Amino acid sequence: MTDKVVAVVIEKNDGKVSADIRNLTFADLPDNDVLVEIDYSSLNYKDGLAITGKAPIARRFPMVAGIDLAGVVRESRDDRFKPGDRVLVNGWGLSEKHWGGYATFGRYKGEWLIPVPDAFTNLEAMAIGTAGYTAMLCVMALEDAGITPDQGEILVTGAAGGVGSVAVSLLNRLGYRVVASTGRTETHDYLKGLGASRIIDRAELAQEGGPLQEERWAGAVDTVGSRTLANVIAQTRYGGAVAACGLAGGGDLPTTVYPFILRNVRLLGVDSVMCPAPRREAAWTRLARDLDREPLRAMTSVEPMSRIGELAEAIVGGRTRGRVVVDVRR
Repeated sequence: MTDKVVAVVIEKNDGKVSADIRNLTFADLPDNDVLVEIDYSSLNYKDGLAITGKAPIARRFPMVAGIDLAGVVRESRDDRFKPGDRVLVNGWGLSEKHWGGYATFGRYKGEWLIPVPDAFTNLEAMAIGTAGYTAMLCVMALEDAGITPDQGEILVTGAAGGVGSVAVSLLNRLGYRVVASTGRTETHDYLKGLGASRIIDRAELAQEGGPLQEERWAGAVDTVGSRTLANVIAQTRYGGAVAACGLAGGGDLPTTVYPFILRNVRLLGVDSVMCPAPRREAAWTRLARDLDREPLRAMTSVEPMSRIGELAEAIVGGRTRGRVVVDVRR
């Protein structure tokens, strides 16, 4: 086994963040319990922000980027894992406080690792990645809130992105009528192929609206935040729920208390980074059971790590579709 490690390293010099591919050694890696040979990572909006420096994601420098990884254990001081085990990591502060998955090898804490479900290859696990796992957490949150398929349409905002694409596919597979919101007309056939029953233009949700609007949605998965989320809440039916997991449109929320106290609408915050291990394991078990592999393949592309700079710019600019798997060997 080589001791060469190829990684995407983020640095900060004179207040400017930059990311480059570098050669490291095992001696450079953090002294955590489990050495993983990484096969694949994935591209998420947060990765794009970290690589481009357009948001202060990395808190320590140098930092290896990548909030996801799937690979094979090569060495372990943790009794829960042995060489040859296939494992994955989502979140836990990777690419923020801890070195991440854009590397050929990494050392990680055992409590961050979960086994890759037998139903998935490592590539499929990263086709799902943090985005797909977050989508499953959102679906579970809506289910826990009692939102059932017979209650009406479920809206998914940012539907052509990673979280949105998996959410559309999952909700359709589970029997919900899904409405997809997107601003890109070229993705309409793609979204219908994933199971969207109809599509609305994101501009409908981007305008300033009243605190209580026409009741349209039994529930929603929102990846956008800001004015979009405010309008979604204002349009949610009595007793409905909105699972919010993203801020592609901004971190503000210009709304009022009226939907919550007059319509009993529930806003469900969904965090994937520090989600407790039992909940994340349950999400991956559900993904293995409920996610249709054919739509997953249709929404997935595989790109080399050598293109990470341009890939990061594309996802931050809203120009990616579905899921992008990062092959760390290329």
